[in-house]
Amino acid sequence: MTLAKEKMDKEPQNPVVRAFNNAIVQPLRESRSEMKKVVWPSRQEVIRLTIVVVVLSAIISAVLFLADSLFTWLLLQLQNLVQ
Repeated sequence: MTLAKEKMDKEPQNPVVRAFNNAIVQPLRESRSEMKKVVWPSRQEVIRLTIVVVVLSAIISAVLFLADSLFTWLLLQLQNLVQ
């Protein structure tokens, strides 16, 4: 109970200052504390995962290219049949 009262005593009484603290300062403090909790990957992990993303992107691109080429060829064959 005493801690809550001390905290209220420390808060600014001016509503403009209090609004500024609640709107700008408090989110920045919370973001800073959350960033301290982040466990960043090591350099090897970043390199390995980047390679995985590039390889998978290349494979998916190749599959989409082949599918697009196949459907284009099929469409041309159908158009030639109709004419």
